Amino acid sequence: MVNSWVNHAERIGADLHLEPAGPGGRRAALIRALREAVRSGRLAPGTRLPPYRSLAADLGVARNTVADAYAELVAEGWLTARQGSGTRVADRAEPLRHAERVPVEAPPRARGPLHDLRQGTPDASSFPRAAWLASYRRALQQAPNEVFGPGDPAGRRELREALAEYLARARGVRTEPGRIVICSGFAHALRLLFAPGGGVLRGPLAVEAYGLDFHRGLLASAGVRTTPLPLDADGARVDRLGRERAVLLTPAHQFPTGGPLHASRRTAAIDWARARGGVVIEDDYDGEFRYDRKPVGAVQGLDPERVIYIGSVSKSLSPALRLGWMVLPERYVAGVLAAKGEREAWASVLDQLGLADLIVSGGYDRHVRRMRQRYRGRRDRLVEALATRAPHVEVTGVAAGLHAVLRLPSGTEPSTVKAAAWQGVALDGLAAFRHPATDMAPSDGLVVGYATPPEHAYGAALDALCRVLPPNAQRSPASE
Repeated sequence: MVNSWVNHAERIGADLHLEPAGPGGRRAALIRALREAVRSGRLAPGTRLPPYRSLAADLGVARNTVADAYAELVAEGWLTARQGSGTRVADRAEPLRHAERVPVEAPPRARGPLHDLRQGTPDASSFPRAAWLASYRRALQQAPNEVFGPGDPAGRRELREALAEYLARARGVRTEPGRIVICSGFAHALRLLFAPGGGVLRGPLAVEAYGLDFHRGLLASAGVRTTPLPLDADGARVDRLGRERAVLLTPAHQFPTGGPLHASRRTAAIDWARARGGVVIEDDYDGEFRYDRKPVGAVQGLDPERVIYIGSVSKSLSPALRLGWMVLPERYVAGVLAAKGEREAWASVLDQLGLADLIVSGGYDRHVRRMRQRYRGRRDRLVEALATRAPHVEVTGVAAGLHAVLRLPSGTEPSTVKAAAWQGVALDGLAAFRHPATDMAPSDGLVVGYATPPEHAYGAALDALCRVLPPNAQRSPASE
């Protein structure tokens, strides 16, 4: 029986799938199979074929059978053979009319906005390619062989050690590598914590009255009921915590309204968790970026056994790097690892090693400092443009982070968002982040991500934003 294909390590040229069959012996069958492969376009002009010895071994035929078949097809003009170039499909070989391949048009790509001012994304053009490549290369060269085998559900030890040092130094987190679990980002962390039938936490869960609807939807799909906490100038009203066993907070920079959680409320949240036997879930999504205030440390530092601290590189580097981390109370580590499983779709081990090197080498700190200055400059340009062209629009939440909230006259948010879309400006209205069950009075506003556009396009984006803002009018007391 003739094999249709076999992979031989010593083969030179393209892998070749052939099924020689029919009358006339093996030589004739091979000629027909090769001729049909070229006719149909499956073997494109210029394709290099395997040497006689390799193809003969693959098909289980004599070497002379392959040599004779190649010679026949060269004579017919289907193939060419040159010293040092091997045997290739001839450029002039044409497929039969009935076998011509019909070109398939690629589906049209969705046209993006002219100006992207949506929150949640850093400037993609600022990814530190050179530093990342250097760290990735070093990590790959130094990686032991076991890196390329089954991984540890907790994540690579190298990254967990680097994070333990970095988070203690930069965010005031108190931990050790054994209490850090690597994940693919904040949403992945929530799925692990509240995994139906296997998570370490159960609902109901208290959340801030304004936050990402995506996260609320993810929790709802896991059967978790969320109860909203009102917000004011000092952050979430943790005094409204009730019988919940967990609360999700963004204490360094409330999302999306801005501002840190007041020190007294940070302490009150810990006191509540101790009294209830509960836990605070701390989403530190952009804690590295602060401009006009002293750094706000992590709540986790107040009581590591009552706080689950979650961070990622989605804002500091790129959301394309699916890398995040959970710093867990000791009692939750085993449960989270069990929810992850032995063969869960983890973050790439090689990316973990690259990030570990970037942190240890100082490249991560340098990038964050550089981007902090760049984003601060963008924030200042936004504030200045609004002060000049729309002084009636108040800008809030700009002491830190990658976005600002523009407070609008009452009743103008829907029309402004629609006008922006018509002008090709992508941004979010504040209402999109409002918990449907909150009793807070509504407030009109826009959530503007000033980090998203590339540097060369930022000025035009600001111009477009100012053009769609509503004219001066008395603002609603609810927005004060």
